[in-house]
Amino acid sequence: MFPLIASFWIAQTPIAPAPQEVLRPQEVRVLPGSLDRVPVFNSNSPELVLKEGILLSTFPKAGKAFEAAHLDRSFSGRFDIFAHHIAKGTPEDLRSLYLGVVAHNPTETPVTIDILQGASHLSQPDAPFIEMGPFLDNQSGSVYAGPGSRVGSEVLRGLRQSVFPSKITIAPKGYALILNQDIPVSTLVPPINGRSVLMRLRSDGPVYLASLGKFAPLDEQGKERPPTLEEWTALLQTGNLSSPRDRVPTPISQTKGGLIYGRVAGVAIGSRWQGVATDPNSQSLAIPEAGRAISYGISLLHRGMLGTGQNQTAKMEKRYPDTAYEAHGNYGVEYNVTLPLENKSKSIQTVRVVIETPLKREDTQQGLRFFEPLPKNVFFRGTVRIRYVDDDNRSQTRYFHLVQRRGQMGDALATLQMKPGEKRRVMVDLIYPADSTPPQVLTVQTVQKLK
Repeated sequence: MFPLIASFWIAQTPIAPAPQEVLRPQEVRVLPGSLDRVPVFNSNSPELVLKEGILLSTFPKAGKAFEAAHLDRSFSGRFDIFAHHIAKGTPEDLRSLYLGVVAHNPTETPVTIDILQGASHLSQPDAPFIEMGPFLDNQSGSVYAGPGSRVGSEVLRGLRQSVFPSKITIAPKGYALILNQDIPVSTLVPPINGRSVLMRLRSDGPVYLASLGKFAPLDEQGKERPPTLEEWTALLQTGNLSSPRDRVPTPISQTKGGLIYGRVAGVAIGSRWQGVATDPNSQSLAIPEAGRAISYGISLLHRGMLGTGQNQTAKMEKRYPDTAYEAHGNYGVEYNVTLPLENKSKSIQTVRVVIETPLKREDTQQGLRFFEPLPKNVFFRGTVRIRYVDDDNRSQTRYFHLVQRRGQMGDALATLQMKPGEKRRVMVDLIYPADSTPPQVLTVQTVQKLK
């Protein structure tokens, strides 16, 4: 009887239809603008840290026990720090992993680092990956899914989390801790947790930086305590690169076959992309015809350029040989795109500005491809800001949190009723969040009128 009953219930369970590709005829354009030249200390490999050691060091090689672990590159003026790492405990070892960022002043005079903005959050409990709607108002900043989503939202708003001082002064030849925070796992099932960090800084002199992973030491009562600066610098001097390592990336020169992007560990060049999207030889962007759309790629990358030939990825100035050749995904990079829209038609048009996640295809001459119904895998979680003048001539600054699955068309960040000859400037800003999968697009659509 039981096999028959089981078979009956299995037969009654509806099977979800497989996603089908939907082609949307439209134009896909190169995103105007470029990355700035601000260096980014980008620490994301190994993503899963199982052993103590060096995650990324730009210190000089001389005098270090393992010279290959140090990339010999100082920072001065504006620079960013991005770090994204995961800790995983075992039944035998549930110690917290500490993530430390050490700075060194190699000069004979004090050096001051200003922390302009900064945020650091854990997956648990700060920013769990929870199920939420695809399009939510986030004016308050209280909506996020994952630590990459949360830190991006806070830095986009210009915030500096209270754990960070406004400035740090490093004595001549001295060392200082920029970050010394734990990734606890002992109370979690399964015992796995992660931390994302994004900081914007300015130094009035050269400094070397290193990110390191170290399990929590115990105090006299047997309780965990943060590692001291002396313990961190000892690990820096004597430690090797943390292992096991991530998968080795596919060489950039390989254009066919399987592709492993790899995790990033090194100095990437470019913190912000700024651009103004206009028509050729024009200062405005003519809205598309009714029922049509124009899209611009966001976070386009090697073998993911949506047919534009444009690779927006920050290039690596320094890297370890077994890590990513480019900063694939542009985690932590801010996009500022201005759309100077103009209605050149002879009738009122309804225009939508949208962020979307089309399929990663290069054959986009006829348009972009999406899925119906949507698959389960999420490709984007993060906050987007849009600024514009609405139909009542009021200035608007709106924040929305988006969760998009692979092949998902987007909801409108703004909908404008544009009169014939009217011009409207729209500005879209986002910090590309860790744990997202590129590429996305910024789309301008003119709605088809009902007959």
